Amino acid sequence: MGPTNRLDDGIDLPCMKIGENDELAQWHLLRCQKQTRAPMYYLLDERTRLAGCHMIREAVERVILEEGIESIKQFSREVIEEGRRSFKSRIREMTVPGRYRSAATFDVTFADKQGLPARARRDFLMHAPFEVRIGGDGTYELDMEGASAWGWHSMNCTPSGMQGAIWVQFTQTLICNDKVNDGAYLAIGTNFPEGTIANLGDAEGSTGIAWAFLQPAFTGFPRTLSRALQARGFIEEVIGSYSCSGNVIQGGGIDQYGNSSAIMNFEIAAQGMGGKYVLDGTDTCAAMFNPEGDAGDVEMWELICPMVYLSRRLKASSGGPGRHRGGSSFESLLLVWKTPFWELQNLGTTRVFSAQGLFGGYPGSAAYVHNIKGADLLDRARKGEAYPLCDGDWDHPALLEIEGERTYKQDNFTTLEPFAEGDLYLSVMKGAPGLGDPLLRPPEAVAADVRDGHLLPRFTDSVYGVALNEDGAADVAASESRRERMRRERLEQAVPVREWWQRERERVEAQDFIDAVRVCYAESMRLSARFAAEFRGFWDLPEDFQVEAVTPTVAADRAELGKITPEETADEFLASSEVETVEPPRAGGGTLDRETLAAMLDEKLSRREIKDIQSGYKDPDRFEKWIAVLSERLPYDDPIVLPMGEGLNVVSSEGELVIRCDCGHDFCPPTRNWKMEAAIYVRDDLDTLLEVYPKMAHCDPEWMELRELYCPSCARQLETEAVPPGYPVVHEFLPDIEGFYRGWLGREVP
Repeated sequence: MGPTNRLDDGIDLPCMKIGENDELAQWHLLRCQKQTRAPMYYLLDERTRLAGCHMIREAVERVILEEGIESIKQFSREVIEEGRRSFKSRIREMTVPGRYRSAATFDVTFADKQGLPARARRDFLMHAPFEVRIGGDGTYELDMEGASAWGWHSMNCTPSGMQGAIWVQFTQTLICNDKVNDGAYLAIGTNFPEGTIANLGDAEGSTGIAWAFLQPAFTGFPRTLSRALQARGFIEEVIGSYSCSGNVIQGGGIDQYGNSSAIMNFEIAAQGMGGKYVLDGTDTCAAMFNPEGDAGDVEMWELICPMVYLSRRLKASSGGPGRHRGGSSFESLLLVWKTPFWELQNLGTTRVFSAQGLFGGYPGSAAYVHNIKGADLLDRARKGEAYPLCDGDWDHPALLEIEGERTYKQDNFTTLEPFAEGDLYLSVMKGAPGLGDPLLRPPEAVAADVRDGHLLPRFTDSVYGVALNEDGAADVAASESRRERMRRERLEQAVPVREWWQRERERVEAQDFIDAVRVCYAESMRLSARFAAEFRGFWDLPEDFQVEAVTPTVAADRAELGKITPEETADEFLASSEVETVEPPRAGGGTLDRETLAAMLDEKLSRREIKDIQSGYKDPDRFEKWIAVLSERLPYDDPIVLPMGEGLNVVSSEGELVIRCDCGHDFCPPTRNWKMEAAIYVRDDLDTLLEVYPKMAHCDPEWMELRELYCPSCARQLETEAVPPGYPVVHEFLPDIEGFYRGWLGREVP
């Protein structure tokens, strides 16, 4: 933003010829050299791409010589069709037809950024209403109907960008063992409405950092897919989500060698990953956009930018709590060094949770900015005095001891600012979400989290209900007693969702939200008649209800009238769901026996054994074995029809289908949202948020609230929601049970 030279502009690469006869044109090489601040790396990449073309061409020519041109044409057609069929087959084998929803939001704070053009200076909330519909013979449809409007910023997206995110996800999950080609692409459907942040169309907005929207938006992918995988019993594949990139180090200037340079430190490719069904989340391991994440050696980063690492270490309590905790992320403290001019900015630190938990787990942490200009750290070092090497504890940041001009706040984005030699820049990554009720985490695992630097000690009690002895070991008996009290306290402080709904409806009707939240709702309602109708229907508002807000890139008169209740929406989807009759899956290789599945559920297998199960062939009768394993552990005799998440199953009781908690409590039919029959507790102020998260790791309660949904009988935490105030309670999984049994399993519903 605000370029002053050609290097700020970056290199613009339209589709054009850049050479011939296997030689890159000199003018192209010169352009790359003059328009990039790291020409050595870019030119090396360009030559590597050319070498890759040589390898592909030689392989194709060899096959043509051996098999003939017509054979390779036929093979090309067949391998694409095989990819299409394989994708559909995998959907049928591992998912359940139905509708899946996982809304996400992402904050942007530009109102105070004086360096931006006037029309860009506003705070706003990006809304991604991630909806997946599965049906037919294995169709997968992704719908972003209801997304926020495009805006005067660089975070807008295009259909090709959205497709890129889709295949980043699918190639890590359902088709990781398949040939990746247009076959799978031809097997899915998408809706990215024009004029939204998911597809700005012909609008003038920038798409320079579309990942800022794509990353939080596509946390819905693993969350929706995991619901289907859990229902089918492929629990080795279930994961809460990934962590969105935290404080991204970005900037440039004159490096330590006297050259014009720039950096985006890709240690951000080593974020924590979400809690799994059978394992904790992996720490500092990968990123959504880079499954082979590697933080890189600090010595290598120091070679290419004028910054010295004082530390890089785990950030305790960055991973979201849960039965399985989210993977921890880290913080890096850098000292600007040996440069006459260097600029830096902070990207992605956020005031909201960008990666929600699953099955009762909590979201991963937010993050914060902590930079110090004119720091006295070097003076302390020269005097031989002690000085901190990191911030460490969120609640008691060690860098507060350092004197200087301090920036310490939660702020999603900062613009480029000059940093001088000796200034400090702290990069705080966000942690990944947890999975499952934290009160079900083994006390020994909680004690290990504290010992290994993944959890701040004060949360052993307030989050996990675990008592530690003086030696740091878990006191199991005291912990069980504490957890029983916490379950009673949950139900004492919670209210029925329908009672909470009555109270919250008044707030929605009064539009009692900060401007960014009002704009978010107004944009989505003006761009999507369906979202507007469902919003009014959930809160039982008049058909002409409008959220009053200025929406700079959406005409106010676009909002359509209408209203549809959640019950009508569910019935409408199920009536339109068409699941085709297909041949049930057949064995394709090795199988997983029932005893091993039970051992995996009981966490008796090693991480290596689980990885081997992930990498192996999927047993076609997994669903039957999964039902059998679950049935053995339940206190009731009614048959399970479909697992609906951790602790919840659809059962057949007296000829009717009902969603039932493991304790035996019945909620409602599977055609309805069980959450509306649950107990709810909302953390919407700092005091209650600080019971779960340390300072600066929680969301800003004006932007987002954290809802906890309990079983009214046993107080099990079955789900959490991290949403803006006033957001409808999301009906996340609406299965087409009849279509699943008759169409894909080839038998009647029990």
